[in-house]
Amino acid sequence: MGKRTRIINDPSYLVPLLRTFGSRTHKKIFDALSNKWMTKAEIDEFIGADSSKSLHILKKAGLLESQWRVPEAGQKPSKEYHSSYSKVQVNFQCSFEDLSDIIMLTFKPYEEVKDAIEELERLVEEGNTSMSNLTRTLNKNPFYICAVARRSERLSVMGQRLKLIEDVEENYD
Repeated sequence: MGKRTRIINDPSYLVPLLRTFGSRTHKKIFDALSNKWMTKAEIDEFIGADSSKSLHILKKAGLLESQWRVPEAGQKPSKEYHSSYSKVQVNFQCSFEDLSDIIMLTFKPYEEVKDAIEELERLVEEGNTSMSNLTRTLNKNPFYICAVARRSERLSVMGQRLKLIEDVEENYD
């Protein structure tokens, strides 16, 4: 793998990153994909279970790249995966209050953050996608809103806007 470095300037990006490496399975798959390209079937065999959820989480965290594997004659092509980065550089400043909110949102069980996630998803579905409008509507700061959005499987942070991800379940086969 190349020596690509992921640069993190937004503390809310810690949410998917910490959630990824808080799981032994996700970490094991990331480590394997750091060394070589693998198809989903090869990953499933490697971990002895279905890897779809791990692949989805790695992709949402921006740590996964894919390409089509050239098949042998008569076979159909399959996607293969590889980790995108080998290093990370973190450069941000925020208050301890904001950082503690982000860490709490990262590690709380889904049931405890479900209401905040569903409310944010509902607002975005209704067309309220602007970060400044969402901060006023929810009376929360942008770090908090981005952290909630990054915890959601249905939302994506696109600069100063949130976007609803239409195809939540990607076919990794």
